[in-house]
Amino acid sequence: MTRAIRIGNISGFYGDRMNAAREMLDGGEVDLLCGDYLAELTMLILAKAQAKDPDGGYAKTFLAQMRDILADCVTRGVKVVSNAGGLNPAGLAAALSELGAGARVAYVEGDDLRGALEEITPAVVGKPVSANAYLGGWGIAEALAAGADVVVTGRVTDASLVVGPAAWWHGWGREDFDALAGAVVAGHVIECGPQATGGNYSFLDEITDRRYPGFPIAEVAADGSSVITKHPGTGGLVSVGTVTAQLLYEIAAPAYLGPDCTTHFDSLELAQDGEHRVSISGVRGSAPPPTLKVALNESGGYRNTMTLVLTGLDIEAKAAFAETLLFEVLGGRDRFAEVDVRLLRFDRPDAPSNAEATAHLRVTVKDPDPRVVGRAFSNATMELALGGYAGFHTTTPPSAESAFGIYHPAAVPRSAVTQTVVLPDGSRSVVADPPRVSDAAGQTLDVSNSTSSPPPSGSTTRTALGTVVGARSGDKGGNANIGLWTRTDAEYAWLRGFLTVERTRELLGPEVAELDLDIYELPNLRALNVVVHGILGDGVASSVRPDPQAKGLGEYLRSRVVDVPESLLG
Repeated sequence: MTRAIRIGNISGFYGDRMNAAREMLDGGEVDLLCGDYLAELTMLILAKAQAKDPDGGYAKTFLAQMRDILADCVTRGVKVVSNAGGLNPAGLAAALSELGAGARVAYVEGDDLRGALEEITPAVVGKPVSANAYLGGWGIAEALAAGADVVVTGRVTDASLVVGPAAWWHGWGREDFDALAGAVVAGHVIECGPQATGGNYSFLDEITDRRYPGFPIAEVAADGSSVITKHPGTGGLVSVGTVTAQLLYEIAAPAYLGPDCTTHFDSLELAQDGEHRVSISGVRGSAPPPTLKVALNESGGYRNTMTLVLTGLDIEAKAAFAETLLFEVLGGRDRFAEVDVRLLRFDRPDAPSNAEATAHLRVTVKDPDPRVVGRAFSNATMELALGGYAGFHTTTPPSAESAFGIYHPAAVPRSAVTQTVVLPDGSRSVVADPPRVSDAAGQTLDVSNSTSSPPPSGSTTRTALGTVVGARSGDKGGNANIGLWTRTDAEYAWLRGFLTVERTRELLGPEVAELDLDIYELPNLRALNVVVHGILGDGVASSVRPDPQAKGLGEYLRSRVVDVPESLLG
């Protein structure tokens, strides 16, 4: 094809807006629908589901969406690609075929390594409940080339849901790294649905249409450049700012490693290309690494949390008394494998309302034995009701324990993974690897087209960092990333000089005092990416932070009051 392929996203996570598929199909012209249903936590959820039902292990919400629209997709010639297969893409493919819509269904497998752990590094100890290599887009491309109407996969990278269709549509080869990298960027922008169209956006005043945002569309051209847009008449906003925010989401170094190529995020350029249209161009790609990323989830045991409410005066003294008394009732802290106690201060002196005078004492316990952290723990907290501190109450009644998982990132040689596409006629084909990989993948290229501006000088004013800086944060395993961007060259020149590792550590507070921080520059986006290593421990499923995915960490950083040059404040 010579024209761009028009790919509409219908899901950013397992549990996203059910109506998105119908709204995308009926809202305007699209060539293909793609949906992302998998995350590190989702693989753990699907593993638990599959343990109860061996025929399960896939995202059932996708099946429900297809029950509504699949016949219409076949009639209109709109293809569908999704990673909703999870741990059982064959099972999902069979369920789709049973819908009676006449769709030719293919699936991609080979990512599930639970039966082949030997070559994973670091070495796997024990028996993980899920172990999945991140595959690329070529299995999807081959299935579409063979005439599939629907392609479902297991754990491919989120961006592969755009890379595969674009490679099929335009006839790219495995060494067309610049074009592939452009599709990776487009896929990364639309993978999280309305986060690219005004959702979770820092500068709320820029969004004048406050209806639920329309889901994003990527128009990917033959050279890999793209335009991000949405259907006419839908809510939200597509701007350089909203696209920048999503580009910075959950990345690390600018050299973004993937199974099909290494994408250099510091090479791309954005431009407003009309109302609700943002162009992405100039993306550079290079050879992928010789290994594939692997996500491992294992059972971590059981946990329980009770939150005690403290009101009014003597908050710290009440908290210390409650903690001492609670563990006396429980028989000591040592009976638990892990204990986490956090005093969360929301209170203020002479508060105008009762609620504004409260703080929370959040107590979490973990143990391999569910009986230790179950009602034996939560019921014990209620013994403080009449014998503890003044004003005792809790946010919830006593609760039972819940299982939690531990996430481990790993790698596996590409040669240890066999990506296979199963075509609609049942025939199987092994997907070839790229002919060229590189041990140097991930190294920075000389790709930036931006020139540095001198930082502004003159007098400053104490104000929130977020007055001039936007942010978006999230989780990558045990790490958090905070993408920060500005809207002008002068603001960026100030930010890159101001936000050192030491100052970032100071602004984020004692929680990161002993943690490693990296700051990467992306001058073409007027952006910095901060990676906070280890803040989430063993990943979202086991983290005891009140915000276990670090979704609010960027907005917290924006709220900190700093000295900002008055020349930037207009």
